[in-house]
Formats: sequence, C-alpha cells, structure tokens
Amino acid sequence: MKKNPTNSLADIEIIGSRSRFKAVLGTAVDTKGWLRGMPNCSLLTTHNIAHTGILEARSPYEIVRVVQSGTFMLACLDGEGVVLVDGSWKTICAGQACLLPPFVMNSLKCVNKTPWHFAWVRYDELPERKPIVSSISPVIGQFNANSLADAIRGLHLEATGENHSTALHHWCELVHHYVIRFAQPSNLDERLSRLWIAVEKKPAHDWTLHQMATLACVSSEHLRRLCLKEIGRSPMRHLTFIRLQRAMNLLSTTNHKIETIAKDVGFSCIQSFTTAFRERFGRPPSQFR
Repeated sequence: MKKNPTNSLADIEIIGSRSRFKAVLGTAVDTKGWLRGMPNCSLLTTHNIAHTGILEARSPYEIVRVVQSGTFMLACLDGEGVVLVDGSWKTICAGQACLLPPFVMNSLKCVNKTPWHFAWVRYDELPERKPIVSSISPVIGQFNANSLADAIRGLHLEATGENHSTALHHWCELVHHYVIRFAQPSNLDERLSRLWIAVEKKPAHDWTLHQMATLACVSSEHLRRLCLKEIGRSPMRHLTFIRLQRAMNLLSTTNHKIETIAKDVGFSCIQSFTTAFRERFGRPPSQFR
C-alpha cells in the first residue's frame, strides 16, 4: 500500500474509466471535472450540501483532497475500500459509514479488484460555522447505507425528470436526515454523551484517562472499549480531536495568538500543538489565518 498521503501537498483525482456514478450538485457551478454535467438542485444548499451521489468505484480509483472545506460522509453499500482517518488507513465495508470533519485531508481509494459501492454526501462549511460533526459523532460506525442511497437515487431521478420543487425538497430533507442520524446519534451510550459534553466545555482541563473514566462511571479499560465501539476512536485520541476542532474554530473567529489558542484548548506547548494540528489538518495553524 502506498505511503500515507499526508506527505503530499497536491490533490489527486483518479476516477478510472470503469467507475460508474450518479450525483446531484448543490450549485450549478462545480470546479471538479468528474462532476461536470451532473444535475443541479439548489435546495441542497439549504443544508450546505455541495454534492451527493452514489459511486461504484473500481481500481485505480483514488481521491485526495488536501483540505476539504466541509464534512464528508461515506456509507458503504457493497465491497470495501480504504479511507484516511486520523492519520491512518481504515477499511470501510458494507454496513459501515465514515464521517470526516471539515478542513482535514480527505483521501479514499480502492485496494483490490472488486468494486467498492458507496453513497456519499459532501457539505460545504465555513470555518466559523459549527459543523455537523460534534463531540459525540462517530468517525466510523455501523450504518445501513440503503436508506441514504435510496434518498439519493430519488433526488437524482427527480432532478433529471420532472424536477418538481416539492419532491426535490423532500428528497433533500431525507438525504440530510440520514447524515444527521449518523452524525448525531440519539442512541449513543448516555455515559459517553455525558463525558464528551463535559470535556467539550473544558478542553483546557488536564484530562487523564482515569478522570474521564470516573466521570463516565466506568473503568478505564471499559471506557476505551466503549469509545472504540461507539465513536471509533480511543478516549485520548477523541480528546485530541475535540481540542483541535476547538482550535480550528478559534483560529477562524478570533485574533488570539496561536500560543494562546494552544493553551486554551489544552496543549502544554506550542510545538506539540503545531505537530498535532499539522497531522490532523495537513497544514500548520499559521496557514489558517
């Protein structure tokens, strides 16, 4: 397998002649050549959706976006492929979905000769706007992609057919609804909800695994198992995720010094903050000013 693409500074777009897809754009103008000619539905922009679609990808399919400007959800229908998550490649197979926050590197590709069939929804979000991804959002989790795919098919069929505004509205609402259902789960373990809401309120606190486990009323090992199952990250890795998302917001909405922001979100030194920030977002914090 090729090296981690975070070392690359250029976008990659390899669709391949054997890949097949259908998509709907939120705006009539899109700079990506592979989406050119797809139908437009401006109602998608009500939820800041840039584009959505269904793709049957075949090798050598590979996409790298150095900095994606919005939340990206991928839900696998059949086959499997890999997505870059938290700096390493994760396999996404049928019955699973992956949710990536805005302003990180977005990389996905086929890894074998079998097709990888998935639905996707790509949002377009400003740095100062609160993204869909929250402290309780899973990065990888179980998800029945068929309902989302059916909503996308219905939207595409209406956009290329009668194009009736009422029908388009309902299909757009369904697409967004299924993303929200995954991104903001109502059935998340109450102990985790309580923990991460508390952590999000005090990111600068010197949180330890033991403290977080105590707050969740479980052992440290049980908290680790719960987080991996429900969110797809270890507790300490998810703590770093929350801190960096908060840092991105502060960089975008304040004039605070980078050293101050690092301290405000819980990093003891600017070097460790810069390293963690670069690993997640692909660029140092100074480049988001």
